[in-house]
Amino acid sequence: MSTDGIKAAIERLATLAPRAKRIGIERAFLPADAESALRNGLPEMEFVEAQLPLERLRAVKTPQELESLRIASDLVVDSMLAVIAGARPGVTKRELVEALRREEVNRGLTFEYCLITAGTSLNRAPSGQILREGDVLSLDSGGNFNGYIGDLCRMAIFGEPDAELEELLGEVDAIQQAARRPIRHGARGGDIYAAAEELTRASPHGNSLEFVAHGMGLISHEAPRLTNSGPVPYPAYDADLPLQKGMVLSIETTILHPRRGFIKLEDTVAVTESGWEGFGDRGRGWNRCGASVSG
Repeated sequence: MSTDGIKAAIERLATLAPRAKRIGIERAFLPADAESALRNGLPEMEFVEAQLPLERLRAVKTPQELESLRIASDLVVDSMLAVIAGARPGVTKRELVEALRREEVNRGLTFEYCLITAGTSLNRAPSGQILREGDVLSLDSGGNFNGYIGDLCRMAIFGEPDAELEELLGEVDAIQQAARRPIRHGARGGDIYAAAEELTRASPHGNSLEFVAHGMGLISHEAPRLTNSGPVPYPAYDADLPLQKGMVLSIETTILHPRRGFIKLEDTVAVTESGWEGFGDRGRGWNRCGASVSG
């Protein structure tokens, strides 16, 4: 927060006194120097942690917020598919991440990150690793539009996928689609996990399979919070609560295959009155590097 921003906040909050004596803050997002300035400028106020109630208010997005998330998701996918279409054997992971950064920035996004795997490696960091014919590629990227994040993962290959790769990504997609089926306004949040669990339990790749679903918006993990276990655990406040129209979910399924490498889809889904709407819902099959995108 800038000095002018802190000053403006103090002036605005001072107008609330003496009717208001307590100010809710989120310390996870408030720099220590900003909190100190607020306390010095408003010595009569009590500052309390308000992360939970503020997050509950943010969980249901306005139409304008939904549009920002839709645009962010579309542009992230557009950027990834452009990078995949331009990729050739001999390129490095680091070069692909830089190409993705340029694509996202040129489309009006603020580039936040890219996790990338290549070949049979499960290492997701940019590096000098060279991609070769036949290598599998995953791009998992976050791009910010008007403060709202698009965060998706798509798969590609240098060449043509064999039957095993088709089966692996098909299994990931089946879990993703199963998790979407119960989503609608009023449905129990935990039903998303219950729907996915039927397939994850039956999977022959269960020991190397991960599934997670979580809310997203201003940041990549926020309410609704649906699980207290798995790769990203936190208090599952929403597991037994109804989903609400306007909530936005990230749904992720990953197979960490010991021979074929990292296979993942991550989708962004908005809750609607009667179901769901996928944002950036393209390129979810095997995209061929240097060729047109898949459906």
